[in-house]
Amino acid sequence: MNTTTKSVLGEVPTIHAANAAPRTSAHSLATWMLAAGVAALVVLADHLIDDWADTHVLAAWLALWVVAVVAIAALRGVSRLLAQNLMAGLDSWSAHVARRRADERLWAMAQSDSRLMTDLQTAMDRAEDDQTPAADLTTYMTRRAARMVKNRLYYI
Repeated sequence: MNTTTKSVLGEVPTIHAANAAPRTSAHSLATWMLAAGVAALVVLADHLIDDWADTHVLAAWLALWVVAVVAIAALRGVSRLLAQNLMAGLDSWSAHVARRRADERLWAMAQSDSRLMTDLQTAMDRAEDDQTPAADLTTYMTRRAARMVKNRLYYI
């Protein structure tokens, strides 16, 4: 279940150059994760064949190369998928934090500016009304009149 709330400001358009950065970041992260995994497996294999390698140096060297090549083949897809998921999660978390901070700044400004607060309240009321559209003109006018009275938008 997705429980994220939409920002009052709405969606912010993205710049084309910003779209290229996540792919590069995920690619770099996948490369580093692959290198770390291969290095760990080679060190583990070296530790396991250490006693045997004293008498069979060439065979141990070939065995370590085989372990490295197999590790690259086996971990390439896994590291790429893990890096993409990690970057997507970090990107969504970062966007959520940015939206929350922007909303907090807007709300702080609205606390000192009555016109901005009225506009925000009207926008929030309209958003609530958009969730359940009016079935007829009478319902629409009743909601509009209630919103005007609530927000003191009437003149006597």
